[in-house]
Order: sequence, then C-alpha cells, then structure tokens
Amino acid sequence: MSALPLLAQSKPRPGCQTNAWRIDAANLDSLAAVLARIRHYGYQGYETGFRNLQAHFDKAAATRAALEKHNLEFLGCHIFLLEYDKDTAIAPADLIERVARGASSLGARRLILSGASVRTTASLNRKAAALNAAGKLCRQHGLQLAYHNHDKEFLGGGEEIESMLRLTDGDLLHLVMDAGHAWLAKADVPAFFRRHAARIDGLHLRDFRNNDQVPLGEGVNDLKPLAAAIGGKQWSGWLINEEERLNDGRPGDAAVEPARRHVRTIFGV
Repeated sequence: MSALPLLAQSKPRPGCQTNAWRIDAANLDSLAAVLARIRHYGYQGYETGFRNLQAHFDKAAATRAALEKHNLEFLGCHIFLLEYDKDTAIAPADLIERVARGASSLGARRLILSGASVRTTASLNRKAAALNAAGKLCRQHGLQLAYHNHDKEFLGGGEEIESMLRLTDGDLLHLVMDAGHAWLAKADVPAFFRRHAARIDGLHLRDFRNNDQVPLGEGVNDLKPLAAAIGGKQWSGWLINEEERLNDGRPGDAAVEPARRHVRTIFGV
C-alpha cells in the first residue's frame, strides 16, 4: 500500500510596512523605489498608508501596473489619522469610501483602519456599528476590513479590544494586530493570538529597548512564544515589519534588513 501524501503545513508570510522610508506622496517613483527595497530583502507583501497613493487613484491602471512590477502582494492600505470622527472614533465615512474604492482599483487586498480608543459603552457601540458598516462597504469593493490597534485598546486587560471583537461581525471585521503596541500595554500577546487567530490577518512586529523602538531582534521583546502560538494554529497570515519611531525617524534599510533576518530566525519564513 502506498503512503498517503503529507499535507502542506500552513505558514505565515513576511510583509513590510513602507513607513520605514520617507516617501514623496506626489511621486509614484518614490514609492516604487521603496517596493524595490522591500522585494530585495525577500518580503512577499507590503502595506502602505493611503496618503502615499491617494494622488494616484485617478490613474488606477498605470499606477497598479507600476506597483505590480515588483511582484509583491498589496496586503493592505492603511488609514491612520491624528484625529478621528468624534462619534465613531474611526475615519470619516466619506474618506473610508474614497480610499476603499481607490485602494481596490490598485489591487489592495484589505483596508486597514486605525482608530481612537473609547471607554464608554455607548461610544464602543457606535464604534462597532461604524466598523460593521465600513466592513460592508469594503466587501462591496472586494476588500477585507481590518482594524489596527494601538496600546490603549489593550490596557486594563484588553477589555476594549475584546469588547470590540464581540460587538462586530467576525466576517466583516478582522484585525491587523499591532503586537508591538499590545506588548507595550503588557498584554499576553500569544494568548490573545490563540483566542482570535481566525480573525487576525496580520501582525505588526516591533522591538523595543527602554520603550524606544529598535530593529527587530535588537531589543527585549521576545517573539519566540508568539512564534510557538502561530505554529500551533498553523496560521498563514502576514508577519509585518512595522517601523513607527516617535521621533519621526525613517531608518529604512538599516532597520528593515535586520528585521527580515530576525523574522527568518524566529518564524522560519
């Protein structure tokens, strides 16, 4: 009797946020040069902020062709704002609609939303309703909606992020979880991942020394327990190198290259 074939094991994929580099949003060649660096280091996908692309939405065919030349998956277009809608704690609905339509035309797989932290039951209900509505809108444009947290959603034992997940439709809203922010809030990141792996599309990975960000592998954030949790779930989402320096530094290759090596060492991809 012949042996049964071994099933392929699901593995995560390495991705990179473009904000490690300074990008001239009016010049598509500036973003294209960054994508070339990301591909050079062996990443398979990228995430970028909407400001880097919104000037090019009206030239969708040419812009998409320029982006796809680099053979990277456009894993997500991210809306991050300094101030959010006061009622919904996320971006205004008209901005979400415009970016979803434009990002979809450029081949993005998901729209990623950051938002403001909320503390009252009423405000959390409004935020959840707005996220469900945004999720339906994204689906109309062929996108998955994913929420990106900061540290505040994980403070106090993570009550806010857990409540937000309970109040939203699991099909309409997923997470691109910032594991670095959650770690700074002293969350048990592997435990959270195990509970919610089915709704986590990606993980922003960051490292810190004295609460200042440093390249992955050069700080004190031990990612081995998270790697074990990922292996246990046979999760095939995105491991995303995220650079978010408080001093507005853009270390570029100096941070991205060692980060890529560290992801290979810890996660085997």
